[in-house]
Amino acid sequence: MDVKIHSVHFDADQKLIDFVENKVNKLDQFYDNIIGAEVFLRVEKDQSPDNKLAEIKLQIPGSDLFAKKQTDTFEESTDLAVNALRKQLTKRKAKQRGA
Repeated sequence: MDVKIHSVHFDADQKLIDFVENKVNKLDQFYDNIIGAEVFLRVEKDQSPDNKLAEIKLQIPGSDLFAKKQTDTFEESTDLAVNALRKQLTKRKAKQRGA
């Protein structure tokens, strides 16, 4: 799977990039036909502590899946977004088997 990571208005360190790639690549276990993923990491302008945003768009045949989560760390936001995508993938797979 081709994973593209974009850090908007900041430079992500290699440790964060590796973490995100590792998490996103684990989605292959739940769905075989994932073409690629685009990850956007942003820091929102507001002053609240929960200003780290992770958006993940998965390209799969048919239509794309999307998840967006915001917490106080990029790791936690990525974790939650990947979990949301995992649920979407398992639902999609169940629909395909039932059809």
